[in-house]
Amino acid sequence: MNTKNIKHFFLAGTVCCGLTAAISACTDWDDHYDGAVDSANGAGASTTLWEQIKANPQLSDFSEVLEQTKMYRMHKKTPVSYAELLDGGQPFTLLAPVNGSFNKDSLLNLVQTVSGDSAVEKNFVFNHLTRKLVSLKPDTTQRVMMLSRKFLHLADNAIEGVSVSSKNNHSRNGVLHVLDHAVNYNRNIYEVLNDDPDYVEVGKGIRRFTDERFDDEASVSNGVIEGVPVYVDSVIIESNKLINYVGEIDSEDSLFWAVVPTKEGWDKAYQEAFSHYKFDKTVQKGDSIQEFYAMYAMLQDAVFNMTDQRSVNDSLVSVPYIHTAHNFASKKHIYNVFYKPFEEGGILYGAEKIPCSNGFVYKTKEWPFTPEQTYFKELFIEGEDAWRILNHEKCSYEPLPMVADSISEGKYLAITPSDKTANWSVTYQLPGTLSGAYDIYVVVLPKSAVQKVSEGDKIKPNKFKAEIHYLDLNGKEQTYTCETIGEKPKKEFVTDAYRVDSVLIAENFKSPSCNYSQNNTKFNIKITCSIGTREQSNYIRDFYLDFIYLKPRTSKSEE
Repeated sequence: MNTKNIKHFFLAGTVCCGLTAAISACTDWDDHYDGAVDSANGAGASTTLWEQIKANPQLSDFSEVLEQTKMYRMHKKTPVSYAELLDGGQPFTLLAPVNGSFNKDSLLNLVQTVSGDSAVEKNFVFNHLTRKLVSLKPDTTQRVMMLSRKFLHLADNAIEGVSVSSKNNHSRNGVLHVLDHAVNYNRNIYEVLNDDPDYVEVGKGIRRFTDERFDDEASVSNGVIEGVPVYVDSVIIESNKLINYVGEIDSEDSLFWAVVPTKEGWDKAYQEAFSHYKFDKTVQKGDSIQEFYAMYAMLQDAVFNMTDQRSVNDSLVSVPYIHTAHNFASKKHIYNVFYKPFEEGGILYGAEKIPCSNGFVYKTKEWPFTPEQTYFKELFIEGEDAWRILNHEKCSYEPLPMVADSISEGKYLAITPSDKTANWSVTYQLPGTLSGAYDIYVVVLPKSAVQKVSEGDKIKPNKFKAEIHYLDLNGKEQTYTCETIGEKPKKEFVTDAYRVDSVLIAENFKSPSCNYSQNNTKFNIKITCSIGTREQSNYIRDFYLDFIYLKPRTSKSEE
């Protein structure tokens, strides 16, 4: 269901009223495609594919399934069977398995229900049917996409390893190849996540973000009947924004690995992720956005495009690592990279390997990550990013370079008071915060790090206050006044005058609402110089801000 997943629906017309109308619609489509059949088979072929099937006693089981299986259009069952379709003029290559090579009774039982009928169409009929007219040739193997969207390899005497007992039977509307056995339907990763009982909630969560759009320009029109447009060939474009973000795990032309826990492990990890994306009530469709980002948090590092891997035994890089021009690197580690995945403690250690048509699903009992490894990231707001300053009073500021191992990104922000006694303030926006707990630091450089200090000069520290402004879940603005940690907390902070100082201004601060992908002014920090008139000789008002650091806290990290 990637952005360009295009489906052709077999039934013409936007509305079908009974079997007669349906057959008439099919006839219109037959007329549209007759030229393609004639050019491929010539005038010598007189029978249809269906007539050939009925005439072969070895195909009586297959013919019975085709008679009972109905076509679907726009996810709705139509009155038209595949027997009727194959008796028309539309071009197909049909792979017909002989009697006893598949479970006929099971398929006939399934077609008695709507969901079962749809499954038989997709997984069985479509897997033996293609619109491409294919004749088997000596010493030649052809890769052909079936209507199931699966690619099969068609050789001279075998198709996907299944022997061909009768080949190149040309008919008026296509080519028939008789097989000794049905071709197995090989599920892709997306289908496993939808069909496997252990992954019911995973598949349901992904499907919620699927959209369908009718492409009238790509569809073949047959005019208008009673004011309603009728199409010979309807084209529907499906897209799933979640799959587009994490990796096209439904694509048969790609190769992916996905590591996903079973129900209990998934539910536990999903609920934790869900709790970190609580948007305030002013955010439109906040509930839907919360569900999307919780699913994205679970899957963004669980999918690996195998064309991007260098040495899978050493490390795996997930899709966001490749898509991000500059990977989100913390001061301690790089995100989206997982080392020694198969060794004890690795994300694939002990996982069950499930083969798929486009890779493998690695089934685990627990989610093999931690929030801090994936979505609950450390946040660094660099002081020199002056564009993040929402407001400033009684001061000027300037981003300046300073190359030193102790200085982040080789830059800092110099804040200069407007006069010698001005207690200035600067307010920074803090983007990308989640609903959850953080330790918040302000990292300040000493004067000696940015200016020459004469021997014997007294080096003065800074003294400041800090406030955190945020929204509660009702969208109401709140202010948290920061305090020092200890038996006698103070509302003012004094820096170390002789070294780069990481000042902890808020320990285990709990943000009730998520600011991820939202207006960044919702969560900000105000730093205010707080030197009293009698303290002028003890402190310095010039302030050298390196960065503001938010360290996530979870129950696991505290353990």
